[in-house]
Amino acid sequence: MEQFNVFTYKRKFILIGALVLLVLLSGCGVSGPNATVDANTPGFFNHYIVYPFVYLIQHFAAFFGGSYGLALIMLTLLVRLALMPLMMRQYRNQQKMKQKMDVLQPELKLLQDAYKDKKDAESKAKMQQEMMQLYQKHQVNPLAMGCLPLLIQLPILSGLYYAIKFTPEVAAHSFLWFQLGKPDIVLPLLVGIIYFFQYKATQIGMDPMQSKQFAFMGYLSPIMMTVFSLTTPAVIPMYWCVGGVFVILQTLLAKKLYRTKIEPAATVSNN
Repeated sequence: MEQFNVFTYKRKFILIGALVLLVLLSGCGVSGPNATVDANTPGFFNHYIVYPFVYLIQHFAAFFGGSYGLALIMLTLLVRLALMPLMMRQYRNQQKMKQKMDVLQPELKLLQDAYKDKKDAESKAKMQQEMMQLYQKHQVNPLAMGCLPLLIQLPILSGLYYAIKFTPEVAAHSFLWFQLGKPDIVLPLLVGIIYFFQYKATQIGMDPMQSKQFAFMGYLSPIMMTVFSLTTPAVIPMYWCVGGVFVILQTLLAKKLYRTKIEPAATVSNN
């Protein structure tokens, strides 16, 4: 019988929820090659989330002497810093849950082995009942998905993305070696490298079996981000680069602050 992994189902649920919410938010955005967002743009998402970011981008650029590159870097870092306490708390709670699951797993394995040859409905119902008793015993709630931090940060980060995309002044300016409004060949490579190291940072201290479960997506994500970045204005991969570096540092800090001892999974003899 396949071992039940609450964290696997948790991540699948969060990923599906994130994709659905992102599609809904993208439908709220303005469209067209010359689209802009200002104080008169209709729609809750545009007016209350996107427009405040447009306003800040323009004022930060004025503060930095007309440099929209520095303005976007500053705004991206401020948004990430504002979300950081929420993300650190989420990571801490995940580590606490993982510690409880590490204690629960040997008993859960014994229970699953006891019912692995019993396929009737009564046995399955009894196994589910005993499984819930184990969760209660170890104070583990498999339905506590912890999606609130994701649901809070996704509209904010999406709003920042659209603000960058629909601020017309951005496309007309240059920063470092690239034109903000035109695709660049170097930035997509940097995006791929940064997202690869971001994935590697999440793997530090992770159980090897759990790490293998997410290896495919971990390696696919940098490739996809690189491909997407090749055809988008350089300002978008620049935004991804800055946010990605911040997430790497945040992940390393969280792992250092909330480090847990990883013990090998217990094996159960069938003799």
